[in-house]
Parts: sequence; structure tokens; C-alpha cells
Amino acid sequence: MKIALLSEKYTPDVGGLAISAERISRLLASAGHAIRVFAPTSNLVASVRQQIRPASGVSVTRFGAHKRVDDTLVDWFELVVEEHQREAFDLLHAYFLPQAGFVATYAGKYLNVPSVVSIRGNDIERAAFDPSKFSHVMYALQNASAVTTNASELAKKAKAFFDREIILIPNGVDAEHFKPMERNEMLAEALELGRGKMKEERSLVMGFAGELREKKGLKTLLNSYAQVNKKNPITLLIVGDVRAGEDKKTFDELKASIPNENIIVTGYVAHKDLPAYYSLMDVFVHPSLRDGTPNAVLEALACEKAVIATPVGGARNIIENETNGIFVNVNDVGALAEALDDLLDNPEKRERLGKAARETIVNGFTPEMELKANLEIYRIVAAS
Repeated sequence: MKIALLSEKYTPDVGGLAISAERISRLLASAGHAIRVFAPTSNLVASVRQQIRPASGVSVTRFGAHKRVDDTLVDWFELVVEEHQREAFDLLHAYFLPQAGFVATYAGKYLNVPSVVSIRGNDIERAAFDPSKFSHVMYALQNASAVTTNASELAKKAKAFFDREIILIPNGVDAEHFKPMERNEMLAEALELGRGKMKEERSLVMGFAGELREKKGLKTLLNSYAQVNKKNPITLLIVGDVRAGEDKKTFDELKASIPNENIIVTGYVAHKDLPAYYSLMDVFVHPSLRDGTPNAVLEALACEKAVIATPVGGARNIIENETNGIFVNVNDVGALAEALDDLLDNPEKRERLGKAARETIVNGFTPEMELKANLEIYRIVAAS
């Protein structure tokens, strides 16, 4: 099958959407399908195209985005039509609803090719409330051959806009790559992770992975860290970066207000290197305000980490409170600090939650399951 995958982000872009789009592309290519990825980028001059053929067997076309979104959408549509006329696609699959979803659905109707649209998170939780994107959201929901999502909560929200079948396909994570491993002491030394009260003790570490910003609970994360650190000095390890602009300003202000803080921000870390960083964490924290199915949560669970998260988006489909992780309410600094204190003081509980966490991933959130579910959708829409 020849498949065009449209995504608003693709590696090396930062964020879960880029990671997920690359993952499904690689999975489909490994199953013998011909995959063409089309994704805009601000790193190229408007309308300029760049063809990339990585070792994964996926052909990627990046094209320069315009300042005006409608001009970018026109280029995207025309690029897909042009490539279809050169070598016909059997199916168009869009990752993200407003822009990619609209273009894939419109091009699919125009070319008489089935289209699949995947809802990933912010596309239905925020973009649908943007008047400039609402019509695109509705067109995709009404006209795509099939609509999927990675979280049951997102399906419920999408059906409130337009009542149709929304198929749940959770993200998968490679549990052979993301797995428990001994603490990487060389990396810990390179990062200068702090020490405890006694020189021979190491500081306990609470960790976060991804691009830290308001949506990911930036204020809750730092304020809860401040509360815990006041009683017993610990390290906050942020694997990734803080989003530039207002989020970075907020982060710097909060950080400056925390006495004796030991906060480490690694900057960008390649996806393949993440397990070594998870090995440094005693507790993984993901206090999102809203979300799809966060890859970082799946990765931490697969690495057998005790996870504290908020019950939003796909986390509800993954975590069972006090069984394989801990839930705290959104924006509840006190509850997060209390949960952190409890886990940091109880290594046996951390171990119990971590083992149950990995079992959850191995039994229900594998790349093979994600691939199989997508291929079944393709089979159904292609047949109809």
C-alpha cells in the first residue's frame, strides 16, 4: 500500500506529535508499505521543498511554511495532488486535526482516495476553539473516511462537535528500548546531580521529560518541587528544554524564587538516548493541564518508574491510581508535593508501582498493537 502521511510536525521537530508521526511511519515502512511524509517547516523559505530519505525507508518531504496559514495549506494540498498524479496514493493519513486533517480530507475527496485523520490532543482541546481553525476541524470530522484518536477522552470531546465513530488507537512504546536499567553514573556525574545531606548519599531525583511549558504543568511542577525541596533537598531533572517566550520567563522567575534549588535542564536529548536519563529518576512527574497520550509517560512506565500524573487525556487509559501510578488533580500543588514526599520516602512502593507500570506497557501499549490497529482501519476504508 502506498500511503501519504501528513503531519504538522516531524522529527527533528520537538514534541510528542513529531515523535508519534515518525513512529507510525517507521512501523508502516517496516511492515512493507511505501510511506511518503509531507510536513511543513519554518526552517525553509516559503514553498521551498526538501526531500529526505532516512535509513528507515520513509521518504520525507519538508516544505517551507508561509506566514499566512492559508498559503501553507494551499502549498500542502497542491504538493499532495502533484505527488499523487506522479504515483498514486492508496490512502492519505493525517496526524493532527485542523491543518493536516483538513488538507488530507479535502485532497482525499478531490482525488477520490480514502482519508484517515488522527486526533492527537491540542487539536481538539484547544484548536477547535480557535475561530480560524474551527471550520477546518469540522470539515475533517465530517468528511474523513475514518477518524482515530489515542485517548478515549479526546474521542468524547470530538463526538461533541460531530457525532460519528471515533476509533481508539493508543500510542505504543518500544519496551525493548525503554526498559529498566541501572542508574547511569557517568551521566549523573556529567549532569552534576546533587548530593544529599551526607556526602556519601546521593540526592533523590524527581524527573520530567519533554518540552516544559504551561500546558505541561510548568507552575505546578516547580511549585511542588519547591515545597518538597524545602524539607529535604532533592534534584529536579528536566530532560528536554523549556519553551521559549513567556514559559521561559515564568520558569526563570519561579526558579529564582526557590532557595537552594537544584534544577537541571538538559536541553534537547535524542530519543534513542532517553532511557539513560530515565535511569536517573526516582519518581517521574507529568502534571499536564490537558494532553493526548503523552509519549513521556509511556516511556517512564516502560522504564519501570513510579509515575505521578494528572488524570487528563490518555493518562486515564493507562494509569490505575495506586496500582501502576499515582494521580493528582490538575494544578494541585499540595497534592503533588504530598505524593512526591510519599514516594520518595518509600522505595518499596516505588518498586511496586514501577513493576506494575512496565507490565501495563508490555501487555497493552506496544508498537505492534498500534501498527495492527492502524492497518485494520486502512483495510476497512480501502475496501469501502
